[in-house]
Amino acid sequence: MTTTATATSLDADEERVTRAQRLLIHLGAALVSRPFDTGTHEKLRAFLDEDAELALASLAALRLRPEAGLRNRSAELAGHTLRSAGGTA
Repeated sequence: MTTTATATSLDADEERVTRAQRLLIHLGAALVSRPFDTGTHEKLRAFLDEDAELALASLAALRLRPEAGLRNRSAELAGHTLRSAGGTA
């Protein structure tokens, strides 16, 4: 199945939150599989010291967006229309 979709760029807040989420999921998995790995602990500390504040500010900015705007942005990024809880677009 071939689909054509226009590449849509993330804005700065979306990019920052996405990168942070991916990193934290990776580090969380690493902590579960290797709980005493000092390298993983150092990466987590570095994130918390250097990047967490900006990531949290970006997350707060995203949460302030109105639901309709979030649905439209999600649809734009996914390349399809999302339906509301009531079943209408």
